[in-house]
Amino acid sequence: MIRFYSEKPCQVEQLDRILLSGIYSVRKGRTQLHKWAERLVILCGTCLIVSSVKDSHVGKMHILPLVGGKVEEVKRRQHSLAFSSVGAQAQTFHVCFNTPAECQRWLRQASTVVSQRLSTVDLSCYSLEEVPEHLFYSQDITYLNLRHNFMHLSGSGGLDSLCSLQTFALDGNCLTTLPDELGCLQQLSSLGLSFNDFHDLPAVCEKLLALDKLAMAGNQLGTLDLGALNRMSHIKHVDLRLNQLKGASADSLEGNKSVTHLDVRDNQLAELDLSTLGSLEQLHCERNRLQELTLSGFSLRALYASHNRLTTVSVYPVPGQLTCLELSWNQLQCVPDWACEAKKLEVLDLSFNLLTELPSRLLSSLSLRKLMAGHNQLQSLPPLLEHVPLEVLDLQHNLLARLPDRLFSKALNLRYLNVSANSLESLPSASAGEESLSLLQLLYLTNNSLTDQCIPVLVGHPNLRILHLAYNQLHTFPASKLSKLEQLEELNLSGNKLKTIPTTIANCKRLHTLLAHSNEISIFPEILQLPLIQFVDLSCNELTEILIPEALPAALQELDLTGNTNLVLEHKTLDIFSHIATLKIDTKPGLSADSALASPFWSHGLAEMAGQRNKLCVASLALGSFAEGMEAVYGMFDGDRNEELPRLLQCTMADVLLEELQQSSTDMVFMTSTFLVSHRKLGVAGQKLGSSAVLCYIRHDTADPGSGFTLTVANVGTCQAVLCRGGKPLVLSKVFSLEQCPEETRRVQEQKAIITEDNKVNGVTCCTRLLGCTYLHPWILPRPHVFSVPLSMQDELLLLGNRALWEHLSPAEAVGAVRHLHDPLAAAKKLCTLAQSYGCQDNVGAVVVCLNIGEDNCTCEGQGLALPGPGGFLPPAKPATPSSSSGIASEFSSELSASEVSSEVGSTASDEHSAAGLDAGLLPRPERRCSLHPLPPPPPSVFQRQPSCATFSSNQSDNGLDSDDEQPVEGVMTNGSRLEVEVDIHCCQSHGPEPALPQAEDGGPEDDASSLVLHIWRQNSAGSSLLPAVGRERGGELQKSPSTCCLYGKKLSNGSIVPLEESLNLIEVAMEAPKKKTGYFAAPTQLEPEDQLAVPPHLEEEVKEQMKQHRESGAEPAAGEKAVAAPEEFDTAL
Repeated sequence: MIRFYSEKPCQVEQLDRILLSGIYSVRKGRTQLHKWAERLVILCGTCLIVSSVKDSHVGKMHILPLVGGKVEEVKRRQHSLAFSSVGAQAQTFHVCFNTPAECQRWLRQASTVVSQRLSTVDLSCYSLEEVPEHLFYSQDITYLNLRHNFMHLSGSGGLDSLCSLQTFALDGNCLTTLPDELGCLQQLSSLGLSFNDFHDLPAVCEKLLALDKLAMAGNQLGTLDLGALNRMSHIKHVDLRLNQLKGASADSLEGNKSVTHLDVRDNQLAELDLSTLGSLEQLHCERNRLQELTLSGFSLRALYASHNRLTTVSVYPVPGQLTCLELSWNQLQCVPDWACEAKKLEVLDLSFNLLTELPSRLLSSLSLRKLMAGHNQLQSLPPLLEHVPLEVLDLQHNLLARLPDRLFSKALNLRYLNVSANSLESLPSASAGEESLSLLQLLYLTNNSLTDQCIPVLVGHPNLRILHLAYNQLHTFPASKLSKLEQLEELNLSGNKLKTIPTTIANCKRLHTLLAHSNEISIFPEILQLPLIQFVDLSCNELTEILIPEALPAALQELDLTGNTNLVLEHKTLDIFSHIATLKIDTKPGLSADSALASPFWSHGLAEMAGQRNKLCVASLALGSFAEGMEAVYGMFDGDRNEELPRLLQCTMADVLLEELQQSSTDMVFMTSTFLVSHRKLGVAGQKLGSSAVLCYIRHDTADPGSGFTLTVANVGTCQAVLCRGGKPLVLSKVFSLEQCPEETRRVQEQKAIITEDNKVNGVTCCTRLLGCTYLHPWILPRPHVFSVPLSMQDELLLLGNRALWEHLSPAEAVGAVRHLHDPLAAAKKLCTLAQSYGCQDNVGAVVVCLNIGEDNCTCEGQGLALPGPGGFLPPAKPATPSSSSGIASEFSSELSASEVSSEVGSTASDEHSAAGLDAGLLPRPERRCSLHPLPPPPPSVFQRQPSCATFSSNQSDNGLDSDDEQPVEGVMTNGSRLEVEVDIHCCQSHGPEPALPQAEDGGPEDDASSLVLHIWRQNSAGSSLLPAVGRERGGELQKSPSTCCLYGKKLSNGSIVPLEESLNLIEVAMEAPKKKTGYFAAPTQLEPEDQLAVPPHLEEEVKEQMKQHRESGAEPAAGEKAVAAPEEFDTAL
């Protein structure tokens, strides 16, 4: 076996447990047969260590346990001590010291060690294979921890000598059985056997008559053997979490009167009948598959059965001692009768069920203090007739239209009320008389239909500390009413139609948080006068100016003013705001760079809220223009309790992704590499800290040019991404936690990790995959889940959120809440606000990306191309009809030089060459395409020649006139320019029969002219879509080439940018200019050697014959015109 130790070697003197050390004369044994020799002697912890070689730490070391032994002076030799251990095979070492002072110092220290009585021994994670022998010399050990070792107890191994042992922990070993000799430990009260390989309850436990607690979580038990528990009549606490239990079996009907606490969480139980456990006080059976549950109510005090499929829960008799009942996340349609009759029930959780009503006797209970009935189908509540001690009432996400009229007058102890996400239009009065006795402190009314009429009712609750009225129908908040809520600490008025915040808010001296985003507020409230104000959110309003005091409150930490498009901040105001820790304002986009970065296909907004915690441990990444421009990257990072790792990932992960994209184009490869490299770059910070992460990358599929955008999502931890497709949510990520991922739970169990009772790996985190937490490897891994999906016109939104957001908002609810909003910033704010109003007290973050993959952004010529569906682009229904005037089907892909294109654009063409060159079959001219509909690859019958670079220069003078013209040509710029065009010519040759050339009706030169189509693609950093311009040249003198050109417009030489409309008009006017024999379009032809037709050898004779026939059938040139014969050349005219 090879063992590795993480710590570097150090000197013996540097060890913390070293008490005394030195080189002295040592003799072994009590007799004088042994000789004296100088040896290194160390008093370490509770042992005396004597080396076998002088000044050597590598030789054999003699270890003498001193606990229970003795140390005495040797009278026969001066300055000598005799160290003896305890036991039948006790050893003795005589040590002679140099001075009497040194001898006395060793005597005092050793006597202290000998007199110790060890009661606790922790030898966990020591890679032990058997119990150290020196432990057996101590008779006082009561607690022995041997977790995470490699123990194999084939026999007792001497453990039977530990007669005082009370707690024995053997968790995390590879044990399958226990030796019968352990039955001698008659004082053992707690035995830990979790995360081993047991398939049954150990039979030796029947002999341990004092055993009170048996922990066997994370083993291989398949059946709950109630008969074995009956035979172990002394065991009270049984922990069988994370096994493979599928049912319970009993060999007899004999009842069990010993088991009081049973934990069977995270198993596979479908039915459970524990009616024979008459003494059962507490049962944990969460996260199973239970549909029916039967219990005995004689001693039942607490029942936890959430996250099952329960339709029936039977308890008999009525549990008179029951105080806590949790039945959330089940399928109950009514409240069990026995629950209403429980006289001592204090906490009842029935949320996330199918309840339609609550019994009146339940609300009238004289013991119930906390009732959770949210996420049901309640339409009304029974009236309250008597005073009830109810303190917490949660009724969110129901169908309530009103609350009981006497709710606040009968529930005088009510301190927390959450009725968000209902249909409330009014609120009951706080009291029947003039004086209010209400003790209500936390009131959540978000997402209802409340109007201004409910505001006077709130005055009857003078003790309100937190008030959430977001997303209602409020238009005003009376100033006189707000002034009476002097105890307010947090006020949320977001998502209403408020135009102002009353000035009387200055009376709320304790207010520290004001959330009023997504309103119509135009005047900045007098909120900066409050001494304790910390967080102010006025985003997505209509603010125009801000009046601020000379000094800001010292406690102010965050001010959010984003989304106020008309707000202009002066330099003086910005200087004052610069002292705020977090100031969020809109950045004004530039005229060129920022506007070019905006993508027409998506826009984003993000929101991060700290909640009731002092620090923000979430971070968002939003790059709407990434890499070449027509790509985007979005991310969400949640550090749970640390804020360092999310910030590091926010700053570095996009750069890592860009580097990995250069190495591979496979989504699984570059996304996985991005996470692994980011994990490595966390360095020291990532050793003990961890962070969840989700990363979304939108790109074009480089392998398939005909496809649209592809969304690739990778995540670890609990951050999730949801795509809204056709109004329905599509979850793209996977939650890596012990509670929601059984596969990961099994993996962690197989690797012998300890999962604590709060479902955390080694008590640290519930996540099984994180970036960071390297000290928990291999239980915590950084490898992400990667998923790719093609985007289509049905995709509307992309939502990213951390754990706190998705715990309080389902994907369907999140999509429905923000689908109708056009502002992604307001949508992200709404998601976070709803989560907080629904009970979230932790950090919450959201990123909303509005997708616009639709025909509105299509600039194709046909405007009727099919957009990609979920499977990609669909082929066209009908092929394009070939043009009747096309002679040679050629495609020119041209790119302007950024340094040579100016606002004065000239072009040259030759009218001296005939456009008729080849007649190799008529092909349709390429259509204009946007980035939604890229051009398909050429068919196999197309022969391509290598791109050639041709230079076209205008023959103009400085005054804008041609050498032969008297007047400037209309629409042509007055300054000459030089245009470098890279030409890619695709010559098409059909091997089939030659099609007949259509004849023109009148045979005129204008009708015989071919059309010229120019594709203009303005390039910028965002990579905008193709912008078309179509023009026709008509003239009898000029015969144009049927080729098609694509010009890529860039920045001008003077640093300016030509507007798109001017560029298009310029080229159209130039093409429609008068055609003359002399003039602007009579520039001499500039033929390049590379502009020769590339014809395969086997088709050369056929091409020559067709060219000859075409010339003979062509029209005769006009009188006085000189025809130029170029049988094997063709002109690439512009």
